[in-house]
Amino acid sequence: GSDFDELKLEMGDVKLELRRRGATAPAPAAPPAPAAAPAPASTAVKTEAVAAPVVASGGGSEVPAPLLGTFYRAPKPGADPFVAVGDRVSEDSVIGIIEVMKLMNSVTAGKAGTVTEILAENGELVEHGQALIRIQTD
Repeated sequence: GSDFDELKLEMGDVKLELRRRGATAPAPAAPPAPAAAPAPASTAVKTEAVAAPVVASGGGSEVPAPLLGTFYRAPKPGADPFVAVGDRVSEDSVIGIIEVMKLMNSVTAGKAGTVTEILAENGELVEHGQALIRIQTD
């Protein structure tokens, strides 16, 4: 057995209170400082392709971010970027990855052409619709 008669656990909006049978509820005390949630033991990573619609602009077509998250130009740190200025891309060419809640989402060009400008930096937090690269279409 244990010497504890009561257990209170709060995680975000979830509150759990357990009392041993026969234990009386103590007088309310000052609220305890919130404890940090433990880090998960392992994090699953899932990759999913997301087609980004292409937006036309004066110097070609911009490929916007299909969702909010962290944009990565390469598949892993230290690796070559998916695309660079001057590269030819097809409609289904992967131009980067956007990480959202530990899920990696591949972003495709959406249109064939030549990459003329990289508009988002590696590791940058991007908004939905923010231009990632510019492509001069065929």
